[in-house]
Amino acid sequence: MKSIYFLSDAHLGSWAIDHRRMQERRLVRFLDSIKDKAAAVYLLGDMFDFWYEFKYVVPKGYTRFLGKISELTDMGVEVHFFTGNHDIWAYDYLEKECGVIIHRQPQTIELYGKVFYLAHGDGLGDPDKKFKVLRWLFHSKFCQFALATVHPRWSIWFGLTWAKHSRIKHESNGTPPYLGEDREHLVLYTKKYIQYHSNVDFFIYGHRHIELDLQLTKKARILILGDWISQFTYAVWDGQHLFLQQYIEGESQV
Repeated sequence: MKSIYFLSDAHLGSWAIDHRRMQERRLVRFLDSIKDKAAAVYLLGDMFDFWYEFKYVVPKGYTRFLGKISELTDMGVEVHFFTGNHDIWAYDYLEKECGVIIHRQPQTIELYGKVFYLAHGDGLGDPDKKFKVLRWLFHSKFCQFALATVHPRWSIWFGLTWAKHSRIKHESNGTPPYLGEDREHLVLYTKKYIQYHSNVDFFIYGHRHIELDLQLTKKARILILGDWISQFTYAVWDGQHLFLQQYIEGESQV
């Protein structure tokens, strides 16, 4: 039985990451190391620091990553791409050119007999009003149309610059800490969710850039995946066990 892999938050192309070419290569080497062992790979959002598709134009770069996920789908490995708050504007390019399956909303899916709730995590339980307004704007069809009328030279520059300042602001405050079971927004959201959806075994999120593996009830367990900027963490489900692991160069992978 082949395994299923989950990872998120690479923020490829970020102008705030000095080692971004090395980072992309490391991610590609990881994907290459699992390609013969994977039944499916779930990319749970913010794989790009900024991604916007125009009708005939996509952002330059990412050739190693896009080539590798295309190789996986050509081999029959399912690659699922969840849009995050940094790569909301993925339309049909990744589906048509790379063969990935795009998800724009949280998904509940059965994998090897267990029920998984999968989402990037942005907007789930976060009470920040400023973030909610920004998220509404970014999802607005009118705003998306307006951005499409701006030349890529300026719109993509604007998006990458915005994302860079956001990353620097977060880094200046240090690694985002785990707020505790009684304050962590995704944990609180999940606790409310399982009151009405008791069939879910595993909740897996990205977004927060922290590693978390927490048993909420006898049945329900929540994982937050960390990131692929400095932590290089991922989850793997082999049909019996769900692990949260770190990719270390040179080590054999599950």
